[in-house]
Amino acid sequence: MKMKKNTIVLLGSFIIAGAIVFLLMAATPGSSGIELSMKQLVATQDQHKSDFVTVQGELVEKTIKWDPDKIQLKFDVKESGETLHVTYNGVKPDNFSDGVICILKGSPTGNNHFKAQSLETRCPSKYEGKSSKNYDPKTHEVKK
Repeated sequence: MKMKKNTIVLLGSFIIAGAIVFLLMAATPGSSGIELSMKQLVATQDQHKSDFVTVQGELVEKTIKWDPDKIQLKFDVKESGETLHVTYNGVKPDNFSDGVICILKGSPTGNNHFKAQSLETRCPSKYEGKSSKNYDPKTHEVKK
C-alpha cells in the first residue's frame, strides 16, 4: 500500500513538532519545579531529592568558601531558625555579602545540604540601613 505524499509530509511534521515540544520540556526543569520555604524543605528534604526546588534564605557570610579553580561556591543560608548548606558550581555574585537574600534553585541532597543549579541574590541596596531580621520572605519586603 502506497501512502500519499501529503500524508507522509503531515506525519513527518507531527513527529518533528512532537520532538521539539519534548526537547523544550526536557530543557526547562524549572518549569516543573516546586517552591518551598526553608522550614518546609528541611522537614521534607528526603522526599524532594529528585525534585527541582526553589528555596530562599539569608546568606551567612562567615561560611562562604570560594574555590576559583573549580568555580565552586559553598555557603550557608538561614531562615526561620533553619540552616541549609549550599554547594553551587558557577560564578560568585558580586553582591555576595552578609545579609543578602539568596534564591536557590536545585535539589536537596540530604542532611540539610542543597546542590544549587541556579543562584540569584536580592539587591542589597533595597535593604541598606534596615535590619534583615524584619525581612518577610513572602512579600520580599522589610517590615517597619
